[in-house]
Amino acid sequence: MKEGQTIRLPSDEWAEHERIVLFDGVCRWCVTWVGFVIRHDPLGRFKFASLQSGPAQQLLATLGLPAQNFETFLLVEQGRIYTKSTAALRVIKLLAGPVALLYLCILIPRPFRDALYDYVARRRYRWMGKADTCPTLPPSTHRRFI
Repeated sequence: MKEGQTIRLPSDEWAEHERIVLFDGVCRWCVTWVGFVIRHDPLGRFKFASLQSGPAQQLLATLGLPAQNFETFLLVEQGRIYTKSTAALRVIKLLAGPVALLYLCILIPRPFRDALYDYVARRRYRWMGKADTCPTLPPSTHRRFI
């Protein structure tokens, strides 16, 4: 799988959404990130799916990505797949407020951005912990999840 590659989505359930963030649902760092995105996405541009969910597992299989040891979150945007720092920055670009200015980090060469992303990803459980199950979210956010 190449960054920005157009992919064939495994079901219409995925194709009907313009932007989907797939995240590690037991990673407290990742869940905090999703909450941050929801708070800064008043237009509801992003939908979300836990990588542990059935539909996400099907997508991971289609892409040939690990189905258990998640090293990145994924952004599926208009049928293209993005990972690591590029995925994070593409999400940030569409958020409301000054946080969108962080998109300028896209000017940093990807190998450097991804090295920092990998450093954080390897330590995220140690820093923020790991939950036994995906958290229960407020009912007002349920429509944002696949």
